[in-house]
Amino acid sequence: MTKFSAFLKDESGAVTVDWVVLTAAVVGLGLLIFSWVRPAVSNLAEAINTELGNAQACMTADNALGCTQ
Repeated sequence: MTKFSAFLKDESGAVTVDWVVLTAAVVGLGLLIFSWVRPAVSNLAEAINTELGNAQACMTADNALGCTQ
């Protein structure tokens, strides 16, 4: 019975459990923030892609003076 009570009083693995819980919380929070930010970043990337496409079309056009800013 003394080995069992010594096992119950032993706290050597408690720090590991704390770190696992803390790491899981940080990862979960990161995923939550990512799901909230992703649509805005995607919309911005699409707008940049459109503008770059327009600039490329303007640069390769025969009448470059007809392009508007």
